[in-house]
Amino acid sequence: MAEAKVAAKTPAIVTLLEGRQYFWCTCGQSAKQPFCDGSHSGTDFTPQMFTAAKDGDAFLCQCKASKNTPYCDGTHGKLP
Repeated sequence: MAEAKVAAKTPAIVTLLEGRQYFWCTCGQSAKQPFCDGSHSGTDFTPQMFTAAKDGDAFLCQCKASKNTPYCDGTHGKLP
């Protein structure tokens, strides 16, 4: 499988709504980071659907290397 593009080495702070479904970009190509805009079309990537557990701000991964996707786990700090 191809490697995802690092969209940014910082998390995106987004406001989520409890119960709403979101599609997190896994390829790193989306112009609407951290969410999918369909840029993965024609690749092996598919967006990751998730449902917000609560209302409020969340830190979503943009480096695409988090072990807790779609949420940031600080891995971006270890990237070159």
